[in-house]
Amino acid sequence: MQVTADSLSYGPDAIAHTPDGKVLFVRGALPGDTVEVEITSTGKFFSKAKVTALIEPSPHRVQPKCPYAGICGGCPWGAYEYEEQLKAKFKNVRDNLIRIGKLSEDRVDRILHECIAPSDPWGYRNKIEFNAEPDPQRGIKLGMVSADEDRLIPVDKCLLFEESFQKTIKSVCGALRYISGSRDLGLTHVGIRASKRTKQVEVALWTDPAAFPRAEVAKIINSSTKLTSLVRVMTKGSKAARKIAGVERLDGYGHWEEKLSTHNMKLSAPSFFQVNTRGAEKLIELALDGLQPQETEVAADLYCGAGTFTIPLASRCSETLAIESYGPAVKDLNRNLEMHHLDGFVDTVCDETERQLDSLEDVDVVVVDPPRAGLHPSVIKTLSASNARAIAYVSCDPATLARDLKLFAEAGTFAPESITPVDLFPQTFHVETVCLLKRQV
Repeated sequence: MQVTADSLSYGPDAIAHTPDGKVLFVRGALPGDTVEVEITSTGKFFSKAKVTALIEPSPHRVQPKCPYAGICGGCPWGAYEYEEQLKAKFKNVRDNLIRIGKLSEDRVDRILHECIAPSDPWGYRNKIEFNAEPDPQRGIKLGMVSADEDRLIPVDKCLLFEESFQKTIKSVCGALRYISGSRDLGLTHVGIRASKRTKQVEVALWTDPAAFPRAEVAKIINSSTKLTSLVRVMTKGSKAARKIAGVERLDGYGHWEEKLSTHNMKLSAPSFFQVNTRGAEKLIELALDGLQPQETEVAADLYCGAGTFTIPLASRCSETLAIESYGPAVKDLNRNLEMHHLDGFVDTVCDETERQLDSLEDVDVVVVDPPRAGLHPSVIKTLSASNARAIAYVSCDPATLARDLKLFAEAGTFAPESITPVDLFPQTFHVETVCLLKRQV
């Protein structure tokens, strides 16, 4: 079948239509491409396909900077002109606000801003991860999951990663393959974090909790590249629900440090931190500019992680409540607060937000930065009944943001005043969005 793609989905596929009008999600196509495709699955409302031949390229198709673009799954939009990527992300946010959020087109056009590009489109990541699997010939294979998600693609560089640390990737992977040639390390994946600002580089080896040659691994990896921290993160349980069993410092600091705006943050390997540092700074700027927190006010930071928003809130407010369910992140948060002498101004709670609803009644300003699933309805209900005057909702999924804005609208207390997409993940379909909700008088 020959089709022409007309738009991008919120995913790695382009959207086209079959001759009879059925929606077709096409892996490997870009808007404007005329392609020959092979149907891979058929459903009642849509089908999926993959490109078998590029008949006529889109005028916005470019030569990707990364040689693995389209082969591994790391940069599915790598061959698409960057200005067009920003337009596509803006469109995805807009469409979701209208279709799912039930906001009128006029309303969306008044409050939705253009997608901001805070960083370079390549070399913006401070973190990269490689999956690991046994290899009969080399002991271990390290690489990225392929674009069609059916195999591991060995790579020795990633151009989404900080350019000055590309040699670290090759050195670490080479050292691990050398060690694995004579023994099984039980590796599941490898994480590398690097900061251009602090010059710190940490390698985290994620393994099963079995016997491990700590001294040998530290010696060989350190002889191949310069690190400031080498740790082992032990996990157990099924692949779908693995849990942290412990973290061992093999060499160096045992943590990684990044400078974020005017403060530094120390992070342990299991803790989440935005992979785009300049992008994270833009999120903070938008959230705080919108909230305008005052020194007499009480703030709340829900799903706070290691303190990306907690620290700037605590620097401006009389008291801040920080809630996070992930234990390693809470430990990092407390350490970062102490480092900045803010621990006396913040009440940290290690729990699910929906189990701490009573503590949200008397807050003045709120930041919510939930996972992809969005907010639990009970959180929306409680915030809507609280005394808060403003909420900054930081979202990583336009669909769940739109769904939650509909629930806020039904509660009748808060309404979105401005919505700004921020491109933290160039060359991919992912987009962050900062939405400012104000209390309706």
